[in-house]
Amino acid sequence: MGKSKVLVVGGTGYIGKRLVKASLAQGHETYVLHRPEIGVDIEKVQMLLSFKEQGARLVEGSFSDHRSLVDAVKQVDVVICTISGVHIRSHHILLQLKLVDAIKEAGNIKRFLPSEFGTDPARMADALEPGRVTFDEKMLVRKAIQDAGIPHTYVSANCFAGYFVGGLGQPGRVIPSRENVCLFGDGNVKAIYVDEDDIATYTIKTIDDPRTLNKTLYLRPPENILSQRELVQMWEKLIGKELEKTTISEQEFLAQIKGLDYVQQVGLIHYFHIYFDGCLANFEIGDEGKEASQLYPEVNYTRVKDYLKRYL
Repeated sequence: MGKSKVLVVGGTGYIGKRLVKASLAQGHETYVLHRPEIGVDIEKVQMLLSFKEQGARLVEGSFSDHRSLVDAVKQVDVVICTISGVHIRSHHILLQLKLVDAIKEAGNIKRFLPSEFGTDPARMADALEPGRVTFDEKMLVRKAIQDAGIPHTYVSANCFAGYFVGGLGQPGRVIPSRENVCLFGDGNVKAIYVDEDDIATYTIKTIDDPRTLNKTLYLRPPENILSQRELVQMWEKLIGKELEKTTISEQEFLAQIKGLDYVQQVGLIHYFHIYFDGCLANFEIGDEGKEASQLYPEVNYTRVKDYLKRYL
């Protein structure tokens, strides 16, 4: 069986650029959607040209031109969407729904991976406002995919290491302090941290795997399932120094974010559910999903203890 042809939508983004690299590395004929809306964003243009130099094919398509999307989709077997919804989330959902419509009309796609790569939205029905909007909107996309009968895989990648490991779990920090840290509650709730390049490697491995068809792929590297306190202790061991620790309770955390703007509140509610509820690791996967490190033991994933060394 030959390798699938892969189209990455959002290929110049934080995760998207890694998916392009991983797709090429694993021998897939790789296409990257080039949107005319890119304008004079020279960094993105240069990145697209570098993809081309590495062997990827650029295919033009616009979300304002349905036919161009259909034509782009018809050239491949698999579509992976990584467009970000950080700033105008409803716009991000609208774009994904347009992509779903194009895939439905094209009728040739054997696997679609929508833009998720975080907490599994299907398990977040009780999430607090306003943070739950993220999960509700992702579920709208899932419903559209399933209503259209599109073969799919959802990827739950949990905590991006660059954001969460670098900040020792603290929002607004991406470089670990050598002086102090604030722990959520007792700091003993488990979270799951995954190197962004490993996210891409596992994601590309799943696209031709019948075991993950119409399933959720959970990325749970066993050595990276750690509490915030364990994460901090790893850093302390590396620097040979104990950090000064403060704590914040659930009530204090929720009270602090009430006065923030909407986007900040959405993001911080996610931290609340990760570090107080343990939403990433407090369930068994079950029949509806598969765990990546079990499916692909050949992947030598980056351990948190090694990831931290880059900050020394």
